[in-house]
Amino acid sequence: VQLVETGGGLVQIGDSLRLSCAASGRDFSAYTMGWFRQVPGKEREFVASISASGGRTYYADFVSGRFTVSRDNAKYTVFLQMDSLKPEDTAVYYCSTAPLAFTTDERMFIYWGQGTQVTVSS
Repeated sequence: VQLVETGGGLVQIGDSLRLSCAASGRDFSAYTMGWFRQVPGKEREFVASISASGGRTYYADFVSGRFTVSRDNAKYTVFLQMDSLKPEDTAVYYCSTAPLAFTTDERMFIYWGQGTQVTVSS
């Protein structure tokens, strides 16, 4: 499985961004997809995940309704819509996949993209 994230950039407080993650591999529609983020010097943290079918989602508490994860299995793509961005959302955002229909166990995410930088300026 190969994952390529796009859509990061520099925005201002309160702006929106939509991250995309294009996946290769025939099992995309059978796997949970997740988004994580990492700030230099800190551990990577979970952001959101979506089940293989797209019917179930799970978010970190800090999302507070600002982010929405979705997927298009026909296009092998998962999205992260981020609204009301804050400076503390600044991080490298990674797409990942777990070979399960749905999981919230971060240890199950074993395939990773290269990341895309999101910077929220104050």
